[in-house]
Amino acid sequence: MTNRPKIDAGLASAVGCYILWGFLPIYWKFLSHVPALEILAHRIVWSFVFLIGLLAVTGKISPARREIAAILADRKKLAGVLAATVLISINWLVYIWAVNDSRILETSLGYYINPLVSVLLGIVVLKERLSLRQTVAVALAGLGVLNQAVNVGGLPWVSLALAFSFGLYGLCKKMLHIGAVTGITLETLLLSPISFLYLAWLQNQGVGALTPGQPATAVLLILTGAVTAIPLLLFANAANRIPLTILGFIQYLSPTIALFVGVFIYHEPFSAGRFLSFAFIWAALAVFSLPPAKRPARREPPLTEARETAK
Repeated sequence: MTNRPKIDAGLASAVGCYILWGFLPIYWKFLSHVPALEILAHRIVWSFVFLIGLLAVTGKISPARREIAAILADRKKLAGVLAATVLISINWLVYIWAVNDSRILETSLGYYINPLVSVLLGIVVLKERLSLRQTVAVALAGLGVLNQAVNVGGLPWVSLALAFSFGLYGLCKKMLHIGAVTGITLETLLLSPISFLYLAWLQNQGVGALTPGQPATAVLLILTGAVTAIPLLLFANAANRIPLTILGFIQYLSPTIALFVGVFIYHEPFSAGRFLSFAFIWAALAVFSLPPAKRPARREPPLTEARETAK
């Protein structure tokens, strides 16, 4: 029997997660007067503080510490975590900079492309086969990127950087099999010392954003920890309660909200050429999201033929 309350809670978590991520550009816009690298450093440090506090409050700090110690003792897992840490740092930095440089539409395009990048990575790295439907979807996405490069003003490097950094980050997480909270806690732990020293240096030079005359900025920077961690926790809860197919469909909510935020709140230009790029990507996602065609029933092949078919 289906556990309806569990599924409903998962759906609510997924929708909440992607709504928060969709409106995140508005939050970064409030900090547009702070350099992107400084925002990133604050985001890392305060995310670590928030997550440690959360683990302590929920009584999970000891299990998390044991899991982190086991990862640090495993060279292969540690290398994977370091790679994931670098990738998520690049993703966060590019995203924050792009939003505050009035490129919200490019970030939206990047997260529309991301699922298709994950398909490509599955083929290249995990040797997965590409179905005809997936081939058509990837080809349409390629046309969208090509149109952006030719007709809109150059290769959409922001979109591609976000799509590939997050796609590779997801691949690392898939191969590592580490819990969401433990993973992000370890990633921020590894980056926090460097981030803290950088922020201390900025404050010592008198150019840091944490000044007595800007209390609102200080509060917004401190809250970047919660802003980062809460959607991740909602995502982890959703992933444990609903099928990935449903979660994958809901993920398009985030770039759609960002698209509307960029166009209707911050009035970024949405030219015919840019619309065509998005149209190609939307068509690709529509094809990608179609259920696979059912094969007609047929007789069981001989054993030798079945073995050949399975290869």
